[in-house]
Amino acid sequence: MSIWTEGNTYLMNTSSHTLRQIKLILPGGAIAYYFGTLQEFWTIIRSDAGLARSTALAALFSGCTTIALFIFVLLTPWIRGVEPDFREWRESGILSSVIPLLTTSIVLGWLLLVISLAHYSDSGIFRGVVGASAVYALSFGLLGLLPAPKVKRT
Repeated sequence: MSIWTEGNTYLMNTSSHTLRQIKLILPGGAIAYYFGTLQEFWTIIRSDAGLARSTALAALFSGCTTIALFIFVLLTPWIRGVEPDFREWRESGILSSVIPLLTTSIVLGWLLLVISLAHYSDSGIFRGVVGASAVYALSFGLLGLLPAPKVKRT
């Protein structure tokens, strides 16, 4: 009986977590699709305009850095063999370095994406801000679905 209860608890936790992520994925994906945000962005990337393309490439690089750092933080328990204390991240050796970099890459990437969309496409400032936010919501929703490896405690 206790195994069944533990299984149900696990499924309920997994389901509630998945639902929270879907609350980011569905609106983010729908808004990005409706505004054509990714198509606009790739048009800028493929353009020959110097500053427009450079800004979009910087946004892309920052977004890729965000994903890489997020995955690194996610895999830290597996790499180091200990689970980091995210509440006390300032005292953690790895997290005290990675969290500020991750925060900077998120903010810088979002800002560069907004500038790319608002200034170098037909989106305008409103659609640029909303489209960039939608892409980031979609990305974080999808990243949140990645399972975190657990370290067995001894």
